[in-house]
Order: sequence, then C-alpha cells, then structure tokens
Amino acid sequence: MDKLVTILICLPFVMAVLPAIIKNSKARAAVVYLCGAIVMALSVFTAVKWAMAGGKAMDFNLPYTEVFDKIILVGDFLLMFLIIYLSFKWKKGIISFLSIIQTLLVAGIELFGPEVEEKAVIHMDWLTFIMILIIGIIGVAIGIYAVGYMHGYHIHHHKELKDRRSFFLAMIFVFYGAMFGLVLSQSLIWLYFFWEITSVTSFLLIGYTRSEEAINNSFKALWMNLLGGLGIAVAIAYAIMVQGTANLYDVISLAGAHNAAKGALIPIAMLAFAALTKSAQFPFSGWLLGAMVAPTPSSALLHSATMVKAGVYLLLRLAVVMNNNYVGQMVYLVGGFTFLAASCLAITVSDGKKVLAYSTISNLGLIVACAGAGYQETVWAAVFLIIFHAVSKSMLFQCVGAIENTTGSRDIENMQGLIMRFPKLAFILMIGIAGMFLAPFGMLVSKWAALKAFVDARSALMILFVVFGSATTMFYWTKWFAKILGVNPNKSRDLTKPNEYISMFFHAILLVALCVCFPLVSKYVVLPLTGEMYGNASAVISQGNIIVMVIMIVALLVIPTFCYLLTRNAGVKEVMAYMGGDNAGDNVRFLDSVGEPKELQVSNWYMEDVFGEKKLFTPSVIISTLIILVLLCTIVGGAF
Repeated sequence: MDKLVTILICLPFVMAVLPAIIKNSKARAAVVYLCGAIVMALSVFTAVKWAMAGGKAMDFNLPYTEVFDKIILVGDFLLMFLIIYLSFKWKKGIISFLSIIQTLLVAGIELFGPEVEEKAVIHMDWLTFIMILIIGIIGVAIGIYAVGYMHGYHIHHHKELKDRRSFFLAMIFVFYGAMFGLVLSQSLIWLYFFWEITSVTSFLLIGYTRSEEAINNSFKALWMNLLGGLGIAVAIAYAIMVQGTANLYDVISLAGAHNAAKGALIPIAMLAFAALTKSAQFPFSGWLLGAMVAPTPSSALLHSATMVKAGVYLLLRLAVVMNNNYVGQMVYLVGGFTFLAASCLAITVSDGKKVLAYSTISNLGLIVACAGAGYQETVWAAVFLIIFHAVSKSMLFQCVGAIENTTGSRDIENMQGLIMRFPKLAFILMIGIAGMFLAPFGMLVSKWAALKAFVDARSALMILFVVFGSATTMFYWTKWFAKILGVNPNKSRDLTKPNEYISMFFHAILLVALCVCFPLVSKYVVLPLTGEMYGNASAVISQGNIIVMVIMIVALLVIPTFCYLLTRNAGVKEVMAYMGGDNAGDNVRFLDSVGEPKELQVSNWYMEDVFGEKKLFTPSVIISTLIILVLLCTIVGGAF
C-alpha cells in the first residue's frame, strides 16, 4: 500500500511537466487524456484495494520518508520565494509577509524546535477513501473537459488573450497531486505543505488571463488562504512546543481526552480557522466569488474536487472534538450563518457562474455547520453533502461554461427556452439543478438528515438557519429551472466539443447512480466512517425511507428524459399570444393601443432592493468576523 500511495501522490506532479512542455495542441490533448485516465484508474485502484483489504484505518510511512521530509522543507521555501517574487512583481508586496512569517515559523520549529516522536506520516480510512475517489474521478473528468473548453476559449472567444493552455493544464495535475497528499497526510508539516500548494496553484489559475481584475482577484484569494496557512503554522508550533507532537490525530486525541489540558483546543481552533478560510465561509467568501474571473474548468475544479473541499475535509477530521465547545460553536455559527446569507445573496444575481459560486458557499456553510456541531448524525449528513455537491457542482459549472462558449453569455436571463435551443445542454443543466434542490435527490436528502439531526439536538438557531437557508435555495434554483423550460424556438449551432459532453454526461450518469445507490453508499461507506469516528454508527434516515427515495428518483428521471426526447428534433408550432395590443408577427413584438411598437420583456425578479450584495455582503462579513474573533479570543483566553 505504501508504494501505491507514493505513486498516487507523486505521479501527478511528474505528469504536470508533460502538458507544460508539449506545444502541439493535439499531442498535448492526447497526453492529458492518457495521463488523466492513469490518475483516475490509479485512484480507484488504490481506494478499492484498501477497501477490499478490510477497510480498516491504517497508518504507514512512504518509502524514503526522510528524503520526502527534506523535499517538503525545501518546497516550503520555494513556495515562499515564488509568492515574494509574484507579490512584488504585481506591486502587492505586503501580502508576501504572510508567507514569510508562516514559512519561517514552520521551518524554524522543524529545524530548531524540540524533537518529537517519529510517527507514520500517512493515514488511510473511509474519509480518505471518499476524498481520493472525488479527486481522482471528478477532478480528472474536469481535466478532460478542460481540453476542449480551453481550445474554444482561445480559438473562438478570447483571441486577444495569450494562449497559456499548457500552463493551465499543468496546474490541474499539480492540484491532483497536492490534494492526494493533503487528504492522506497525518503529519501536520506534510499537510501544511500540500495545503500551501493548493493555495498557490489556485492563485495562479485565478490570475490566468492576467487582466487587472484577474490579478486583483487572484491576490485576494492568495492573502485569504495564506491567513489559513498561518493558522496551520500556529497549530504546528503549539503542537510541537507544548504537546510534543506533529501528528494531526495526536492533536485530536489530546483535545478529546477527558482530562484534556486547558490549551488543547488551541491547535484545533487554529486548524478550524484555516479550514474556514479555505472553505470560503464568511468573512472569507470574497476570494471564491472573485475566482469566477478564471476560465470555467478552474472554477469547477476549485468548487468540486480541490481547494474548498480541502477545508471541509479538515473540519470533518476535527468534528469528533468540536461537540459542545467554543471551537464547535465558532464553526457551526459561521457555517450556519454563511448557509443562510449566501443563499439570500444568490437570489439577487443573474450571472450563472456567480449563482453557482454563492450556491457553493452556501452549501459549504451547511457542511461546515454539520462538522462544527460534531454529532454522529450531522457528520453522516455532511459526508453525503460533500459527495453530491462535488458531482452536481462540477457538472453545473461545466454546463454553464459550455453554454457561455456556445451562446456568448452565461446570464440566466439569456437561457430562456434552452430546452428548445440546445436540448443536450439543457438536459444536463436540468439534471444538475434537480440534484441540488429537488426531492428526492441526494443534496436535499442530506439537508433533510442535517435538519433532523439539529432537531434531535434541539439546536433552535441551527434549525432556523437550515429551514430559511433551504427555502431561499429553492427560490433561486426554481427561477433558473423555469427559464430553461420557457419557450424560445430560435436555434443556433452548438459549439460544445465532444470531450466536454463526455465529461458532462459522465457526471449526469454518476449523479443518478449515486442517488440510486444511496442505501449502499450509506451502509458500506458512510456508516463505517462514522463508526470509526464515534465508535457507533446509525443512519439518520431509515432504510425504508431511503428505498422510497430511490424509487422516486427512478420515476423522476422520466421528466427530463421525456423533455429531451420531445424537443431534440422539435418542429415547434408557435401560437400567437395576446400581449395587450396588435401582434406584430411573433410573440416578442406588438403594437400598443396607440400604435406604438413595443417589445415584450420577461425576466425574473432578483430582489436586489431586499437581498442585494450592497445591502447584505458587508454586514455578513462584519457579523461573521465578530463571531470568529470573539470565540477565538475566548478559546485562547480560557487556556491561560
């Protein structure tokens, strides 16, 4: 197993060199497909082999661990120098001090601090199993999609931009390796290194176009995520200097002990803070919204298989020691508030990618809240939310990107009658949207489980967050869904590449398969996971209810399938409607009662005067900042 994991972590970094040096477009595409297939097969093989061997949590070292330790130490400094160089190049030099402080802190403790007991650096369990499959399957599918998308991005839509596809595709493979390393590491020093790689690569991808907006947004992402890196650095320093360990699970065990020292929650709080920044929770949501300036594949990757998932992954690791303490309160209050606030903000925007961004922030908020609550039931719900959100959101971002490349717009108002204009894209988009909010798809069922767990725990505030957050979620998804099904007989050429469709249909099939297999995933994956964490395992939703849900899913699939079959070769007969005047030959233009020409305009209500960003965003940042500051001060103050 140790050699297999070594290959899984290291191979994507090596593969990243190939698209970076190959300049021929067709050859580069072939290499990306081949390397992606290898990474996907290797991740599935690694996960399945571990499960087939008994599925028991195991710790082990990699071959040449001491060599890797030195590589990681050097890598920390290389990342620091890269950040310094880029910060001063773009006149953002002050940001580099965050990297300098945390790098010197970690390196200084590692080189000159007290020696700690050497322990295995790799940990494999059911949560790792899930994350490896998400990274290896969803992440690679996005990489396949990126080849065709980036071709159209430069050849048809952004000829004015320098073609840096080689760099873009190389960074995707770097992401794979960093995420594999992050979820497998139990050494805090190793985890910190891979954490920082994801921060730097996301910074580079967000700034891909090198426009002023892209540069500003990429540095916003960088400094917010460097704050999280500083949190991990402080946790490492405290763990080594005070607790005598650099092992994540030792830190968790010390915090959960009955006779835990007063300061045992400090490293947990610092790690949780880091996870909040990476998960784009308020007040750190701005970096993920700014990331929308990057090409769509990077958005899909950040939202579904990397970056934000790293944050919620770490919180789930900490969940077992966040029940009924100040760290848990900080996490679930910030998460619950973010879930509600981001859902309200999503109502007010019509940019498809921005709706998806707010939706991601919102759903991550619910996952964060579930982890912060720390109950076995809420962790059960959080794991399912991670799984279904990864698949749905990846598919939705890819679909919106394909729509933008085809129509030149990603505005929801311009998607009127998409089912008649581009049936295949509409079909995929409908499946993705249904997966996010309709019964009985997995995301809604997971929210139901979370609500039930909070009701059982009698957490009134969290119940309000979940209820009203879910209601606003339904509002913005329903608006979008209705637009797709509207009437618009105008047709144009679909510019979506075959490999883009391969990835999107793969996601659609996977989403449906996961819903149908919900009982099996619960019984054989999620329940063993919560059993490992809490010593017991019980499903929040009964087996009977899950079976009814599966039957409903099978029946529900008839609707979009019927719509697609009905419209793919549609010969639509348009009926003239009365519009308050004389119809001028179609259902768009008419003459009013005094003979003046008018054009019919139909659009959704975005309620900007009630929930607009100018009204809600800044107060949300202030409220969440106060929650974090007050509870962090309480945690630190209580230790002395």
